[in-house]
Amino acid sequence: MRFGSGIQMDRLKFQSLASGSSGNCYFVGNASYGILIDAGIGSRTIRKCLRNIGLDFDKIWGVFVTHDHADHIRGVGSMGERFHIPVYSTRKVHEGIDRSYCVTHDLSACRRYVEKGETVKVGEMNVTAFPVSHDATDSVGYTVEYRGTRITFATDLGYAGSEVMEHMKRADYLVLEANYDERMLREGSYPYHLKQRIMASTGHLSNDQAGMCLAENYRERLKHVFLCHLSKENNLPELALQTITRHLENRQIVVERDLELTVLERLSPSMLYELQSDLQAERIQHVSSDMRQ
Repeated sequence: MRFGSGIQMDRLKFQSLASGSSGNCYFVGNASYGILIDAGIGSRTIRKCLRNIGLDFDKIWGVFVTHDHADHIRGVGSMGERFHIPVYSTRKVHEGIDRSYCVTHDLSACRRYVEKGETVKVGEMNVTAFPVSHDATDSVGYTVEYRGTRITFATDLGYAGSEVMEHMKRADYLVLEANYDERMLREGSYPYHLKQRIMASTGHLSNDQAGMCLAENYRERLKHVFLCHLSKENNLPELALQTITRHLENRQIVVERDLELTVLERLSPSMLYELQSDLQAERIQHVSSDMRQ
């Protein structure tokens, strides 16, 4: 959106390329460049999705990895070594990537480190890592801030710790795991040890856990929550929406009035969302008012 007097409002954009146990990858950026959060699908698929929104790998300035499970790192070797895109994560996650069977390219020149609590600047984006609880070598979430707009990624976590909640409270947009419905998991065909792993504090968030966490940490600046990493076997999109909506309504938080709630597809790209903070909205309104005078 362009206004008079040379003022350019280049909004942050978000798209989920894939979200689930078969692979996870999210784009955050503007019309000129961006980053990926995880690359758990093939590089060809990632490139096709990016070209559909007018970008290519030369406009991806970094891949930020949350943890070293295959569905989050499958494409990082090719992205890093073949296409020379920096791959950021903690030192322990990089050690896990080095040991992973699914990464066939050794990361060398593309390797970058970011530790928990540290902020990395990529163009005008500030990317901050924070700890999450999951049974990987090491696990983090990320908050991306761009011109006053913040989007937080909290996926693959057994519970929401204090750092997660603090980042949620400051977010304008939130990508939050809602992995399973408790009844479906308990009554389903998974072996007992796998059910216990999923429900553990180092496992995944259920619909109820996600709903309670969101309701307790909701702030008025939060505009849109994207529910991610839904289980194919132990969840349904409509069930996740119903459960989380109920928890919000118990706190008098009304979906479509106070915030938007969207389930991300497991295997296909979402629409491309334009993100805007309250601060940007106020600036646009102010500039528009000045132009009318």
